[in-house]
Amino acid sequence: MRKKHLVLGAAIAALIGGDFVAPPAQAQDTIYVPLFTYRTGPFAGSGIPIANGMSDYLTMLNERDGGIGGVKLAIEECETGYDTKKGVECYEASKGKKPVITNPYSTGITLQLIPKAAVDKIPVLSMAYGLSASADGTNFPWVFNPPATYWDGASVFVKFAAQKEGGLDKLKGKKLGLVHLDAPYGKEPIPLLEALAKEYGFELKLYPVPASEMQNQSSLWLNVRRDRPDWIYLQGWGAMNPTAVKEAAKINFPMDRLIGVWWAGGDDDARPAGDGAKGYSSLDFHAVGTDFPVIKDIQKFVVDKGKSQVQKEKVGENLYNRGVYNSMLIAEAIRTAQKITGKKVVTGEDVRRGLEQLDITEARLKEMGAAGFASPVRTSCTDHNGHHKVFMATWDGTKWVKSSDWMEPMKDKVRPLIEAAAKAYVESNTGWPKRTEPCDKSS
Repeated sequence: MRKKHLVLGAAIAALIGGDFVAPPAQAQDTIYVPLFTYRTGPFAGSGIPIANGMSDYLTMLNERDGGIGGVKLAIEECETGYDTKKGVECYEASKGKKPVITNPYSTGITLQLIPKAAVDKIPVLSMAYGLSASADGTNFPWVFNPPATYWDGASVFVKFAAQKEGGLDKLKGKKLGLVHLDAPYGKEPIPLLEALAKEYGFELKLYPVPASEMQNQSSLWLNVRRDRPDWIYLQGWGAMNPTAVKEAAKINFPMDRLIGVWWAGGDDDARPAGDGAKGYSSLDFHAVGTDFPVIKDIQKFVVDKGKSQVQKEKVGENLYNRGVYNSMLIAEAIRTAQKITGKKVVTGEDVRRGLEQLDITEARLKEMGAAGFASPVRTSCTDHNGHHKVFMATWDGTKWVKSSDWMEPMKDKVRPLIEAAAKAYVESNTGWPKRTEPCDKSS
């Protein structure tokens, strides 16, 4: 079945409950990779480019290399509409087809799937989203969230603000605001920011945005103008982001003091504000643009052959490349699993081990055609994230431009909180299983 037929089927499925339609028979010699995506609804503006990037990279591997390790990938999308209930329905519909991994692409869906992963033996990859505490591999052996958690990102925001103010001690008495989607995703950085506010003496102002008010933020930004925060961190998604950037520009909030999490860095998040968005920055962990062999191959083997849903001019935009990056992690986990087990057709249990031994070095990035596209990624048995460096990307009026060196998260602040939160999660979930999965030697 051709991919576009699968996607159409999935979209129809969304209308009738979120299940896959007419699932293709899974051949014995394929590796099944379901992609939970949202090409419809108020979050589609962010969801579409990511879905395209994820699908196109895996399709490129099929077209160029014949899959991974000589095994074709069976790629299938399921439309969630960023709705948790539909996401769980997608998961239940897919798990009978022996998926080797689950990509929820929603913190809310991720939270629902975490307890299921160990039971069903399907690892969850929540790439730089989801539950920050799930970076603790001891308590969450089936969940992975590289390359950085929301707490890492929030700590870099505070660190960046401190650098501009003259040091962490200069944050005392300052106001740092968090404009966030009023959902699990948006609330995730709050515990870390509260801890840092207490330690460094700044005031944390919270500005929640209900999903129903994403495109109606005028009163919220009037409150921002009244409170006069020194810095704002934007943890938004979908239609919330361009609205926030436009409203910030409208009240003349200094754009060089508005910093978005990496999910608030879409081209269509900044572009609608026109020149008013110049200077707005977003955290990032991969490059934008098409000047990389891996992106050129996607254009050659997928886009130019009409095997993608992307508009050609959108290839290389920030969230498109984010989807590519996500699927690079999927592919490397599968490849690592094949290497560990000696099997070509791997299982979810095998890929869990692959995710736990990810070691994407500079040399490997070059082999992948991604030298300079991203920084190395490494996970381990106990650390399923790695807490890797990120950088600032700044909107110049037409595109995102790398505007800082790579910055380390405050690992000494983040990691203890993660371990404490993981312990609290386990204690609050009676019967949470102790890890029985052995650690491979290299991890």
